[in-house]
This record gives sequence, structure tokens and C-alpha cells, in this order.
Amino acid sequence: MTDSNETAQVESADELYDITIIGGGPVGLFGAFYAGLRQLKTKIIDSLPELGGQLNALYPEKYIFDMPGFPKILARDLANQMIEQGTRFSPAICLDEKVLQLVTEEDGTFTLTTNIATHRTKTVVIATGAGAFSPTKLANESLDTFEGNGVYYFVKDKAKFQDKHLLIIGGGDSALDWAMNLEEVAGSVTLIHRRDVFRAHEESVDWLLNRSQVNVRLWNELKEVRGEGRLEVATILHSKTKEEETLPVDAVLLNLGFKADIGPLREWGLELHGSKKVVVNHLMETSIEGVYAAGDIAHYDGKLDLIATGVGEICLAVNRVKIRIDPKAKLFPGHSSNLSL
Repeated sequence: MTDSNETAQVESADELYDITIIGGGPVGLFGAFYAGLRQLKTKIIDSLPELGGQLNALYPEKYIFDMPGFPKILARDLANQMIEQGTRFSPAICLDEKVLQLVTEEDGTFTLTTNIATHRTKTVVIATGAGAFSPTKLANESLDTFEGNGVYYFVKDKAKFQDKHLLIIGGGDSALDWAMNLEEVAGSVTLIHRRDVFRAHEESVDWLLNRSQVNVRLWNELKEVRGEGRLEVATILHSKTKEEETLPVDAVLLNLGFKADIGPLREWGLELHGSKKVVVNHLMETSIEGVYAAGDIAHYDGKLDLIATGVGEICLAVNRVKIRIDPKAKLFPGHSSNLSL
């Protein structure tokens, strides 16, 4: 992918594109596919070294259950299929590039400046998800000692947990999803949560409490982990009784959420909702004419942060781009099943 990325940069650095999509995750990829359907000259810019967004970067071996058409699919497999679909019409692809600045030119086009190059485009669609992300960590020195060697915030390879005594910390969707994904891989799974109320889908909570083999310990927090050369035990503390218990563990997986940062987007003059979202109207238009947003980065009343929602939003954005560039074009080109692909 590196070679093709470099080629794309050399060939397209001074070219004017119809649409540049910032973000190579599932929403951006589907936008590139749809832009190809509408015969728009398309470019994707992403700050990560590979396409696929969080599906590849954070949880490639986690199952996705809420993507239409797939009752159950690994995130990496979904990413691979969306990459195949998104690159069908050969968009220019620029990876490992972080967009730093957006400038509106006198002719209404835009110049995007990254840490590597500049890019010219008639329109921009922001599909960066929640932005740059880093895991929320516990302030615990004992965890720092084993980070990456027994203590994890991401799961890139489920085989690392094969037959391990695994301790999962958290009470949200990620914690429960990983408990579900790793129950049959690990030798044992214990999940601790500092409360008795979960922030997860009702079905996942029902599975955890009533149908799983996971050892669930409520009102517990991690006190420390220890080991000689490798992780061996964890001490947990009951927040009500103050009783401590030592558990044999080979691995600890912390699912405490992520801190998102939209970075330079704040300086582009866009209307923001709070500090993490870009305000759009019902046509996915931002406060800057010719700039659109879709997916988790976009905000409007009633917004749901789902892949399924985002791919619909970016279709709206791409169709508006088509009309902006070619006012004589149809807003809705028809269903893809009616087209010769």
C-alpha cells in the first residue's frame, strides 16, 4: 500500500479533484465508492498507515453485529470488504497524512495542507470518525510496568489470549463485546465493573449475566497487578466492603473508553457542537460552503453514531457534491442495481 500511496501523491499533488474525503474508515470508504458511481474524481486522505479506520486500528478481531447484511462479521473482514468496495473506482489514496489546514481559494475551490503535501479539491467531505483516539488509562503504576506484556487496551490478535486467565475491566459495549469474543479463546474470563449498571446493549448485558461463563464481579476496582518477569496476579478491591481479593491472571484488558481529539479541525472556522463534533444540516452541509461531514464527526439533532447511519449520511453528502459540481445532474441517480457496473 505504501508504494501505491506514494504514486498517488506524485500523480495527483497538483490536480484538482471533484471531492476529497478526509478519512479512510468505513464511512469514508463507502463515500469513495458512491462518488465513483457518480463519476466524481475522488481522493481519500487518512492519517493512519492503512485503510479501514478503527475497524483495523482498534479491534480487527472483534465481531460486528449491527452492520446490515452481516449477522456477524469480524471487524477486519468488514474492513477488507469495504476497502475492496471503496477502491473499486480507483480513487487516489494518500495514507499516513494528517490534514492540518483547509483554505478556501478565491475561485471557491479548496487547498488542503497535510504534514506531507498540499491537495486541491472542489469539495471536501470530513469523515474522520471521532478523530484521533487514545485509550483512557488508569493512574496505576503497576499497570504501566506490564503494558504491552500482559496489560492491553487494544486487541489486535485474539491468539494472545489463548488459554489465558483473562481479567477484563469495564462496563460498556467494548468490555462486554470482548468478554463475548474471548470467552471461548481464554482459559477463563473475569470481568470487574465498579458499579452494578452497565453502559452496553441490553442483549449483551443479558448474555453476560445469564448465559455466559464469565465470572462477573460488580462493585470492584483494580488495585494492582504483580508478577516476576510476567503478569501473574491482580488484586481487586470491593468499593463497598473494602475487601481485597487476589486473582490469578495472565492478561488484563482495560476497556474504559477512548479520548477523541478532532485536532486541527477546530481551527478551520467550522461551526462545532461542543469540542468534538462538526455541525451539519439535513444535507450534511457544514457552515463552510462546499464542505460536508458524515459519520461520527457530524452532529445534528437525533444523531446516532453507527456505521449504518454514517454510510447513509455520506451518500447524501456525495449527491449534494454532484449537484454542486454539475447543477444539471440528477440529485438521485437511481439504484445501483439499475446501473451497469
